[in-house]
Amino acid sequence: MKSLFDRTHFAGLHLKNRFFRSATRDGFADERGQVTPELVQIYENLAMGGVGTIITGHAYVTDREQSKQPCQMGIYDDSLIDGYTRLTDTVHRHNVNIIMQISCVGAQTYAGGQERLIWGPSPIEDLATRIIPEEMSGDEILYLQTAFADAALRAQKAGFDGVQIHAAHGYVLNKFLNPYYNRRTDAYGGTIDNRARMLIETYLAMRGKVGTEFPILIKINCSDFMDQGMTFDECRYVCKKLVELGLSAIEVSGGNLSSPPNEGPVRIIKKEQEHYFKRYAVEIAQEVDAPVILVGGNRDFKSMEEMLNQTDIEYFSLSRPLICESDLINRWQSGDLKPARCISCNKCLGLEHTSCILNK
Repeated sequence: MKSLFDRTHFAGLHLKNRFFRSATRDGFADERGQVTPELVQIYENLAMGGVGTIITGHAYVTDREQSKQPCQMGIYDDSLIDGYTRLTDTVHRHNVNIIMQISCVGAQTYAGGQERLIWGPSPIEDLATRIIPEEMSGDEILYLQTAFADAALRAQKAGFDGVQIHAAHGYVLNKFLNPYYNRRTDAYGGTIDNRARMLIETYLAMRGKVGTEFPILIKINCSDFMDQGMTFDECRYVCKKLVELGLSAIEVSGGNLSSPPNEGPVRIIKKEQEHYFKRYAVEIAQEVDAPVILVGGNRDFKSMEEMLNQTDIEYFSLSRPLICESDLINRWQSGDLKPARCISCNKCLGLEHTSCILNK
């Protein structure tokens, strides 16, 4: 029988348990996206709390495109490497892996206004933010692919154990996959093969910089949960293509800021609504030769362990529960298996610096 506290490994990563901290915007970087002492302390608290692998909040890969969010981490310049080395050294002292999530936000941002340069596949107004991005030229597409690759190399140099491509939740790579937002008529629009071209070429550019042994994961929408969005069948197709090219693992999420409340990536949940991307993750896990990580509404230890033994899902990712209780995994390992204290109120996500109101 499998346990959530099994020691496992994949893609050269050795994990002390099956719990991931899912990427979470912390809001403690400085105005250049640099690491601060407060940010290091957040990650040290998580590492001491027992989670096996931490995925950072998403770090922006370029400062040429100006969609970064307030206090968001950046990985767009070599001058940032030393600060991240201090962060990874701190986490590694606690025998915990740390993976950097990298992204380009695009029009899914509330920071600033229309006067800034915001990129997208097509000039289609974001349904949540009402920002209309600038359609990317061929040169800008190549530039952004290179920026992702350079960011991955910087993360590798800074001691991260891998990187995760953020291709979910309405950010630029997700928008290329989404036919509502991607109205292009060139090689990057139309069929799912064309719409996936940006993501696949970005992944291959990253592989070219970091080599075949460095773990590259992805966070991807199982569905955009919107009219004319990417479908689950299209997601399955893209996942299989990426795994064939050597992708290390898949974290299955869904939706974006404009999704209906019961179909977005962040939901207020009841007991019967836990694990809300389960059925999608289960199917993907059956079809790909790579580990699948389930995120979304993971609150109950016993139901996760049951899922571990009844499906092909190997890992479980938590965000809001670890904002509420950074030592939740230690609590469970001590034998106190009560569900996470998090009530899914989402108040943590509306603050400048992400924190739980229950801990005030």
